[in-house]
Amino acid sequence: MTFMRASARLYRAFVANQVSVVLLVFLAFARPSEVSAAGAAPANPELENVLTVSRQRIEKLDYRITGRITQLGADGKQTSYKFLAKAHWFPDGLRVLSVFSGPGSDKTSILLHMSANGRLTIEAMRPGEKTATPLAPEHWNDPLLGTDFSYDDMVESQFFWKGQEMQAPEKYGARDCFVLKSVPGTQDRSPYDSVTSWIDRKILFPVYVVKTIHGTGQRKEFVSYDLRQVDGVWSASQVQAKLEGKSGSSRMIIENGTGKARLSLKDFTIGQPQEKK
Repeated sequence: MTFMRASARLYRAFVANQVSVVLLVFLAFARPSEVSAAGAAPANPELENVLTVSRQRIEKLDYRITGRITQLGADGKQTSYKFLAKAHWFPDGLRVLSVFSGPGSDKTSILLHMSANGRLTIEAMRPGEKTATPLAPEHWNDPLLGTDFSYDDMVESQFFWKGQEMQAPEKYGARDCFVLKSVPGTQDRSPYDSVTSWIDRKILFPVYVVKTIHGTGQRKEFVSYDLRQVDGVWSASQVQAKLEGKSGSSRMIIENGTGKARLSLKDFTIGQPQEKK
C-alpha cells in the first residue's frame, strides 16, 4: 500500500508538471491581449490613452465647413480652389463628403467612408462625369487637383489601424509631444507604409504628421496651424502639406463652418443639391 501511495504521488506530480509546460507554451504563443489577461504586463497606458482620445475625437465629428485649398508652385504662383466639406460619424463609421470648385464651374466631389475598424472606401466624381465611381486603392495617393494633398489625406484612418507603437517623446517647436507610429495591417488598404504623428501632450491633437509613401519611401509632411477648441474638441484652421523633394507646398484653410451640423445619411449623396450651398 505504501508503494502504491508513493506511485500515485509521483503520477500526480508528473501530470502537474506537464500541465505547467503546456501553460508556458500557450503563453509563449498567445496574442498580447491574451497574455495580459493571463496576468502578464499590461499594455502601454500612454498608448491606450492617445489612441482612445484620438479615436473619440473622430467619432464625434459632425461638421459642415467651407474654405479653400491653395497650391504654391516653385515659381511662387498660387492656384486656389474653393471647397465645402461635411462629415459625420454614423453607426457604421465616418463619412466625409468634399466638393472642390476650380476657377471655372467644374467641380470635383469625393465621398470617403471609413468603417469603425479603419477600413476605407473612396468614391469620386470628376469634372464632366455625371455619376460617382469607386476609386481604386492604387489611385488613393493621386494629387488632389494638382496639390500635395491626396484623396486619402481627407481622413485620419491611421488611428484605427491595428499596428500602433509609441516612439520616444519629442518636442515639435515649443510643444512637448507624444510620438505615435501607425502601420497599416494586411486588411488596411493605404498608400502609406507608415504614419508618424507628433501629438501635443496637453491637448492630445496631432500638430505634425509624417507619412511614408508605399513603394518609394518618399515622405509627405503635414503641419497644423491656428489650433482651436470648439465645444471641447480641438481642430486646426489651417493644414500645410509638403512632399519631400518637390518644390512648393499646399495649404487647406477653413474659413467658415459649424461643428454641430446635425447631418444625416441623405446629406452624403454625391451630386445632391445641398452641395451648391
